[in-house]
Amino acid sequence: MANPGFRIYTKIDRPDRALVESFRGLPVANIGDTINRSFIFDARIRRVSKGSLLGTAFTVKTRAGDNLMFHKALQMAQPGDVVVVDAHGDCTTAITGELMMQDAARKGLAGIVIDGAIRDLASLREMELPIYAAGVTPAGPYKDGPGEINVPVSIGSVVVRPGDILVGDEDGIVVVRPGDAAETLEKARKKHAAEEATVKAIAAGTRDMAWIDKELKAKGCEFIDDVCP
Repeated sequence: MANPGFRIYTKIDRPDRALVESFRGLPVANIGDTINRSFIFDARIRRVSKGSLLGTAFTVKTRAGDNLMFHKALQMAQPGDVVVVDAHGDCTTAITGELMMQDAARKGLAGIVIDGAIRDLASLREMELPIYAAGVTPAGPYKDGPGEINVPVSIGSVVVRPGDILVGDEDGIVVVRPGDAAETLEKARKKHAAEEATVKAIAAGTRDMAWIDKELKAKGCEFIDDVCP
């Protein structure tokens, strides 16, 4: 019998690991710029630990304040997966802490992203496992369900599907659809190379900034050679 809202899909399509690894080291900002500044989690979702995030999404949808399905997801997820938890952005109750995150690290997971709250912050800050969350509170969770695993979820205003590629650094997280990954990777590499060249030009004092006045004039900005009356 169907039970929408309380079910687990046991299989997902993961992209080729070599393709995922190709994004390692690329700044999230550069990747986001190449996909029209879309698919970027909003600023509520912040990194609370060490390490940069790179892996494939293993999604979880929980009831606010409940982590039963999150526990099951950690049991099911594979090395290289990023467990992504839609906890409805609720920060009144933490749905994970040090013990669960130690389990996740031991399994070789690539990271944890929670649109909700965590606790045991002092311990989590020292972990190499990349952990992102929307907030912190000492209040503990319930374990009643319902929830779903490996369905599309909403995290930080972005829809994440099982198998999506997630790249994260100190700025935040960007989602890359596997079907767009090869082209996005090429564009992001070019963007990153161009920015590195700009940094060198700034250091050398040779950066051309003439584009600013050109853009202003093209947009109709009025230049008045006088003081404001």
